[in-house]
Amino acid sequence: MHVVGGYGVAHDPASPVGLEPTIWLPQVSPGTLILEPAPSGFDIATSVGRNVLGEPLIERIDADGRELVITDGSGELHLLMRDEQAARRPAVLVPLDSMGELRLEVALNFVRRLGGQRIALLPAALRLTSFQKRRLIQLLHAFDVHDLGGGPREVAAKVLASDHARRRSVEWKDSHARRKANRLIHDSIALVERGYLKLLRGF
Repeated sequence: MHVVGGYGVAHDPASPVGLEPTIWLPQVSPGTLILEPAPSGFDIATSVGRNVLGEPLIERIDADGRELVITDGSGELHLLMRDEQAARRPAVLVPLDSMGELRLEVALNFVRRLGGQRIALLPAALRLTSFQKRRLIQLLHAFDVHDLGGGPREVAAKVLASDHARRRSVEWKDSHARRKANRLIHDSIALVERGYLKLLRGF
């Protein structure tokens, strides 16, 4: 825990943004697998180790257990192991919540990968397309402009690169660029104010 201005914060404000992947709570991310030790009597064929999964992007141990983030080009898979027995005798815990089917698909991909199949760790629903990535970058840019005091004209000029932003008030008021800039501002605020959590749940 870091203390800044008398308040406790989880992340060191002096650390560069993007230094390491984010660790998501499993209840908000179906791309996080919870591994528990398998009950006795099961013949477990494969353990979870670097020889199978490769070097993790990040590894952290805390009160909740051991967390790994691994990637294969399809995205980041997060593993939460309650104890070391979960790595030696893995069993996947799949909560049957509103994302239960997606969690099952992630678990199935993981099991197939452990079995040696060349399959993407993340299902298509949890992978951002090129269009979605461009859209998110555009939204974050729009939010930055708005957060610094910019209005629809500034967003149209800096984010949309529209020459409509320089037109007279009457022309600007009825322009498509103005409507699109307002929509970007609205959607960017929703994204930053916890709307980003929807991204974790698939498309």
